[in-house]
Amino acid sequence: MEREGQQQREPWVVGVSGASGTAYAAAVVRGLLAAGEDVDLVVSRAARLTVLDETGISFRDGHWEEDLREWLEQSLDSGKPQVESLDGVRYWAAGDLAAGPSSGSYPTRGMLVVPCSTASVAGIALGLSKDLLQRAASVTLKERRRLVVCVRETPLSGQTLRQLVALDEAGAVVLPASPGFYAGTRSAQQLVDFVAGRVLDAAGVPHDLYRRWVGGLGTGRRADA
Repeated sequence: MEREGQQQREPWVVGVSGASGTAYAAAVVRGLLAAGEDVDLVVSRAARLTVLDETGISFRDGHWEEDLREWLEQSLDSGKPQVESLDGVRYWAAGDLAAGPSSGSYPTRGMLVVPCSTASVAGIALGLSKDLLQRAASVTLKERRRLVVCVRETPLSGQTLRQLVALDEAGAVVLPASPGFYAGTRSAQQLVDFVAGRVLDAAGVPHDLYRRWVGGLGTGRRADA
């Protein structure tokens, strides 16, 4: 319960599925925190294996805060990303179907599923709610809140394409993890940040993760190119 005079917390739910691309999730969370947004984080069981494989980090329920900080401070290039305070982050275990985001009465601004596996696409499209990630996404749709699905798979089968169309028709934003090269990109992390920035664009969250198109050819090139 919010105390009298205290502003109600209204977080973005970030769901991380087991698809490859956990760097996208880290960049999105960093961007939300940098914008002063609150985050409710859900990491699926399959995603823990992917995080371990891609980063070497064992993401644990009991030590989620230190594991999350280590994850957010990783970069695909040299250097260590600046990580804002984690005070605005609340973590929910994927098996906790009594968690806040499982209910429509729990206030959120919406949900970002990044990266989103084809299994999660199917579960959300069919309303299976087999774990908290799928349940929270279903709640987001039924409450007519913003749902961004950053699907990370190639090639896409006809079945998955039909499920993505169903999500689009239900009001979700289907946003493939498709990096652009027109912003003067010179590194893997910049490609990741481009996709993360497009996710935040779809959510209406301000950021400076990539250089925007200004209508002139060659304007994205760097001075040292």
